[in-house]
Amino acid sequence: MEDTATNWSNSDENDVETCIFCLIANKKDENTKIIKEDDELVCFRDKKPGATHHYLVIPRMHISNCKTLKMDNIPLVERMEQMGRHILEKNKVCSLDDVRLGFHLPPFSSVPHLHLHALAPASKMNLKSQLRYGQQSYWFITVSQGWIEPRKIIKVVTGYF
Repeated sequence: MEDTATNWSNSDENDVETCIFCLIANKKDENTKIIKEDDELVCFRDKKPGATHHYLVIPRMHISNCKTLKMDNIPLVERMEQMGRHILEKNKVCSLDDVRLGFHLPPFSSVPHLHLHALAPASKMNLKSQLRYGQQSYWFITVSQGWIEPRKIIKVVTGYF
């Protein structure tokens, strides 16, 4: 399954120099246009979109996946969610109630670098996208699926609290 910006896969997930998302964050990938960025986060379009609007929000700092998050990462996850919502709003998504914001749970994440998917309109995703990002997906955890606040995602995926 490929849910990410490229077909690339990394055998050594700690090798920041070859991580495609680290390369994008450091502007070393000429094929990816950064839509929004700040000192901590970068947002770009998914190259294999699962919806009309499909963006990825990544931290510049290499974090392997959502299962490696710690309590002190809560503000980071909150900012990732805010940037995802902001980019959907900026692109005039009709209804912010018809979006999917979430993370794939390992091992179902094809790039070992934390990335938030921001998809809309969720109601118009095809069957394949529904299986990857939809409400019935067992490996995609969203804001609306029980972690209204980032503290809960960290609890869900790590067992902390």
